[in-house]
Amino acid sequence: MFDIITDQDTQEGIITVKKQLDFEKKNLYILKVEATNTHPDPRFFYLGPFKDSALVKVYVEDIDEPPVFSIPSNLIEVDEDAREGSIIGQVIAQDPDASRNIIKYSLDRHTDLDRIFNIHSGNGSIFVSKTLDREAAPWHNLTVIATEISNPKQSTQAPIFIRILDINDHAPEFAKYYETFVCENAKAGQLIQTISAVDKDEPPRGHKFFFELVPEYTVHPNFSVVDNKDNTAGIITRKNGYNRHKMNTYLLPVLIFDNDYPIQSSTGTLTIRVCACDSQGNMQSCNAEALLLPAGLSTGALIAILLCIIILLVLVVLFAAMKRQRKKEPLIISKDDVRDNIVTYNDEGGGEEDTQAFDIGTLRNPEAREESKMRRDVMPETIFQIRRTAPLWENIDVQDFIHRRLKENDLDPTAPPYDSLATYAYEGNDSIANSLSSLESLTTDGSTQDYDYLSDWGPRFKKLADMYGGDESDQD
Repeated sequence: MFDIITDQDTQEGIITVKKQLDFEKKNLYILKVEATNTHPDPRFFYLGPFKDSALVKVYVEDIDEPPVFSIPSNLIEVDEDAREGSIIGQVIAQDPDASRNIIKYSLDRHTDLDRIFNIHSGNGSIFVSKTLDREAAPWHNLTVIATEISNPKQSTQAPIFIRILDINDHAPEFAKYYETFVCENAKAGQLIQTISAVDKDEPPRGHKFFFELVPEYTVHPNFSVVDNKDNTAGIITRKNGYNRHKMNTYLLPVLIFDNDYPIQSSTGTLTIRVCACDSQGNMQSCNAEALLLPAGLSTGALIAILLCIIILLVLVVLFAAMKRQRKKEPLIISKDDVRDNIVTYNDEGGGEEDTQAFDIGTLRNPEAREESKMRRDVMPETIFQIRRTAPLWENIDVQDFIHRRLKENDLDPTAPPYDSLATYAYEGNDSIANSLSSLESLTTDGSTQDYDYLSDWGPRFKKLADMYGGDESDQD
């Protein structure tokens, strides 16, 4: 357990440990140490031996050690059909220290992400918490952790391997999807298909499958199933000739069961098509085109008609869409239009002669009207002065009025960007001619008025001047 060496410089004896110490097994060692003079002086040999011995006691101190597992075997086997909550094994760990601290058990969830198993924290019993499936996971490798309650830093891990034992809980089924056909000119007793089966289970003695027809189809069958006793079976015809125009497809249910306990079985259905074959039995065609010919149209013709109908529908939709785009919206949709292109008012003003009392321009937006703008229903004074020298029929004052209002709208920053309709009440300046009413002439006390100035207005007014400018006798 120990060794001693001599320090050449200090001549001290140094005791070292050669093996692992265990306080729980032995906590005291008594050593006998001897010191010897290796180079004595021969002159003093008579004084006796030049060595001495002493007893050294070595006390082993106790330290806190992690728990230690005492597992007889880390392999646990459990049946696939174990119920939830059933105990499948137990692990035991102890504290090697003299204090014998209490141990707590847990599972490393990184090794059991699906939480299929669980462990009792007090006694280390492992139990099933979910249904087992050997076909999905035949092995589970868990890690059990033992931890001291008084000192959680002291813990130990141990691996546990769980093997799931197979239970015959899956029924056999077809090994693949079979595309089976029979020729129209087939003879009775002819082999048309060989089938096999597979099973997800793995019985200890290997697979053993049996094949037979479903009992309901054993009466006057068109086909029969012959078990080859080697986990395969053959499909055999039972009559001579098959007519695909009368029956182009046969459904043949086949019963498959295994030889394990408990016996599992399933029914697989074969789809057998009737086809036209050559003399060697090679398939040529399985489509029943003749069934469509009596109706007068083939499959290609029906597809062509369908495509034409689809094209016509697309054209109609496109035409309707283009027509809708060409339709113009009206200038004014309703009186509630947010653009307010036309504003209708019921106030008619003060009458025909009242041109100063009512200003229609005030009915417009007062924020958009500038102070420098003139009334829209009265001709500006500058234009009126020019108008005095122009002939009546040229309507210069109305033209200038319109051009001026057009320029104001073009330069108005508050005017709408779209086309709008502006209405003005100005009808031109009053005429310089007096009234032509015959009723007013009665107020002149019979005096004759001078209408010669009408001759200056043109030939049309000259006739009026002659009519109203003559003598009273001529007017009568």
